Amino acid sequence: MRILIKNGTVVNPLGKKGDISIKDGVIESVGAASGEYDRVIDAEGKLVTPGLIDMHVHLRDPGFEYKEDIVSGTAAAAKGGFTAVACMPNTEPIIDNEPTVAYIINKAKTKGSCKVYPIASITKAEKGEELSEMGLLKAVGAVAFSDDGVPVSSSRIMRMALEYGAGFDALMISHCEDKDLAGDGVMNEGENSTAFGLKGISRAVEEIMAARDIILCETFGGRLHLAHISTKGTAELVRQAKKRGVNVTCETCPHYFAADDSMVAAYDTATKVNPPLRTKEDGEAIKAALKDGTIDCIVTDHAPHHQDEKNVEYDIALNGISGIETSVPLSLGLVRDGVLTIDELITKMSVNPARILGVEGGVIAEGKPADITIIDPEAKYVFKKEDIISKGKNSPFIGREMQGRVVMTLLDGEVSYEYEG
Repeated sequence: MRILIKNGTVVNPLGKKGDISIKDGVIESVGAASGEYDRVIDAEGKLVTPGLIDMHVHLRDPGFEYKEDIVSGTAAAAKGGFTAVACMPNTEPIIDNEPTVAYIINKAKTKGSCKVYPIASITKAEKGEELSEMGLLKAVGAVAFSDDGVPVSSSRIMRMALEYGAGFDALMISHCEDKDLAGDGVMNEGENSTAFGLKGISRAVEEIMAARDIILCETFGGRLHLAHISTKGTAELVRQAKKRGVNVTCETCPHYFAADDSMVAAYDTATKVNPPLRTKEDGEAIKAALKDGTIDCIVTDHAPHHQDEKNVEYDIALNGISGIETSVPLSLGLVRDGVLTIDELITKMSVNPARILGVEGGVIAEGKPADITIIDPEAKYVFKKEDIISKGKNSPFIGREMQGRVVMTLLDGEVSYEYEG
């Protein structure tokens, strides 16, 4: 089957621009088209980008399929413009064994709407006591390692993980949280937590662990990636570490630059997330770190929950935002506000995730899989609960006016999502 995508504004930081010819799921040419096509897609007025890659999602499968599963989660990802996601290991069982890695890969291939790359746990059962069999797990398809959801509290164990992983170029993704210091806090510590009568979580909770892991990486080697950074202090720690040549990368999420802790005023548990929504000042610092290249990636930390886990008091609601369907419009705001160019945005949402994870993607080029996202940057609409196709409806952005809509996602040349509005 031959497909032609014509007249679009091609955003391709690593490759050529022009009309895109696809044959049997592979990009045949960029910039030159001839012959007959089975389908011609007129992308005039649209952005045509390499398929977006979200390197931090929770698909909840296996074990928590009532929240999300690979079928529903990848369908939501395709709607959000993603052709690949990397899923975190806090499932049941934990992704710390070869059969679970194989299960995720196989189910995604047979039933998914995008590619799924498993992230295995750093420690067995995420208990922080004994390293998982990382070499074997990487050999069967794990692309990185993290105990996301909980930190690796032991500095000794984290050192061992970095040193051991360096032997086979394994990436350690750190969930930066000092659990003891966080205590039973539920939102950012500051004026708003006092005003709202909620226990706070200090910025130091994140920054202490970020500093520790940067020091460990600088001292003992390895590859370190800091997950979902949210504070001005953490951004500065990474900025200075990169200047010293530390092998560290990092990510943030749209809710750390498109939302802030004042939104907790309504006690809407959709705003409860870990790390918590921070201050406007932190949000501006995150934007500055995106602009100067300190932050490498924009991810969603898509964390769907059942409504019964959110429709409770703020103190006991589970942490997490269902964010994979709102990432594109929220992130395009950075371009409209002059924080990033469109090329820089796509670099952080496709090129860099592919590079850091060591997976295919991030470029539209001859001979590469036809993983492509088409976006209408001018489309305006109100984001509604009924529009969410993820099982998790826990979004603090319901009711917000959005600008920018994914209109089509192609996976290996097949349409995995098409807007029909």
